[in-house]
Amino acid sequence: MLTADHFRALALALDGATESAHMGHPDFRANGRIFATLTADGERGMVKLTPPQQREAIEAWPAFTAAAGAWGRQGCTLVDLAAARRDVVRDALVSAWENAMAQPAARSRSRAKAPRTRAAPKRRGPRLR
Repeated sequence: MLTADHFRALALALDGATESAHMGHPDFRANGRIFATLTADGERGMVKLTPPQQREAIEAWPAFTAAAGAWGRQGCTLVDLAAARRDVVRDALVSAWENAMAQPAARSRSRAKAPRTRAAPKRRGPRLR
C-alpha cells in the first residue's frame, strides 16, 4: 500500500524532478513538463505514459486505469495508491519522467514577457510648428 507521501518521494527522487501545483493539486515536473500528479485527496496518482505504455500497465496491474476522455487516450494513467505496489509505481514514474525528458524543454509560462510598446502614431499631413 502506497500513500501520497510515498508517491511524492518516488517522484522527487528522479533527477531534476520538482513539485509544483496545478489546478489545486500537486504535480511533478521534469524538463519543465508535468510527468505525474496527485489528486487533491491523495488517494490516487497520475503518471503521464505513452498510449502503448498505458495499455501495458493497465493489462498487467489492476491498480492502473486510463483517465477519462482525451486525457486518458493521450496516456494519462491513474494509479490507485492503496492497491498499487511500490516497485510498479516507481517503474511507471520512471517511464513518465523519461517521456518528459525526451521532449524539448517546455517554456515557463510564468516568465515575464517584455512589455508591449505602442508605435508612435503616423503623422498625416504637414507638421505644424
